[in-house]
Amino acid sequence: MAGTGTAHLRAPGDALLRIEDLVVEFNVGRNRTVKAVSGISLDVLPGETLGLVGESGCGKSTTGRAILQLPRPTGGQVLFEGRDLVGLPNDEVREVRRRMQLIFQDPISSLNPRRRVTDIVGEPLKIWDVGTKAERHAKVEEVLEVVGLDPEVAGPKRPHQFSGGQCQRISIARALVLEPKLLICDEPVSALDVSVQAQILNLLEDMKARYGLTLVFIAHDLAVVKNVSDRVAVMYLGKLCEVAHPDQLYTRPAHPYTAALLSAIPVPDPTASSQSRIELAGDPPSPIDPPSGCRFRTRCPRATERCAEEEPILRPVRRSAGQGDHVVACHHPLVEAETESPAPTVEQAVAGTT
Repeated sequence: MAGTGTAHLRAPGDALLRIEDLVVEFNVGRNRTVKAVSGISLDVLPGETLGLVGESGCGKSTTGRAILQLPRPTGGQVLFEGRDLVGLPNDEVREVRRRMQLIFQDPISSLNPRRRVTDIVGEPLKIWDVGTKAERHAKVEEVLEVVGLDPEVAGPKRPHQFSGGQCQRISIARALVLEPKLLICDEPVSALDVSVQAQILNLLEDMKARYGLTLVFIAHDLAVVKNVSDRVAVMYLGKLCEVAHPDQLYTRPAHPYTAALLSAIPVPDPTASSQSRIELAGDPPSPIDPPSGCRFRTRCPRATERCAEEEPILRPVRRSAGQGDHVVACHHPLVEAETESPAPTVEQAVAGTT
């Protein structure tokens, strides 16, 4: 599948964040290079939530960190508020990061165990010399209350005295204290219990409305992503394979990999049949030596010689003025472009039958 192509991008002036042909590679010695992200393009409009999904190792977290220039991308553009961050001097990138914050995957290890909560949350204000000491203290108390923690009780304590969900609330408070415009959430609920996940997701939705945030929500749980996203992008081995509105993506996936991911969503019914589960053959290829052409072809039941010889480009299969185009990078998509025929079942589509 290809991440190349810009058929899914909106007008440049409309997007708060616009990524074009982003490449991130790591040298691991002996002339070997890990191709973590290979030429993906994405955009996020102000107030929008973009869900970025895919299995472990596909490059989701690397993409999120590369937006913040952590690490610096190998190539491509990262346009934030119309300004390309790639190649900016460190001091200018540091200034931009005031308006771009990251919530880390592990809520406990992302907090300094030796510092008190008030110091952790207030540190960004102190670093940037925002307001007086009294104003900073008032701001810390405000954001702690907003995320559901009592400042008088939680403030003097240290991270080890809190649960995972409470630590994630502290992380969110720290990210919000500078009132950013863009919040990158790197699997913020994957380490939490299901009941706590719901609390954190509701909190993020409340914060989005309260502070006018734009979110990039990175996760491997498609059920979670559907509920919080305005648009969903699916990644596989450093490439994009599909981008669509959640309703389009979940009801009628166009890429075989997306269909397999959706079939793996657990159904809370012990009597439900498991026959609809799509099991992909083999393991994901190495990002050091990815397959030619479509990177999914080694596991795809619909692959042909063309898939090995030619890399597919993102192209629209549905157009919708209200929900945005549904684009897919596949030579043999499950849904043909602008088709009016009834949608096949996921099993029929992946098998190539109707």
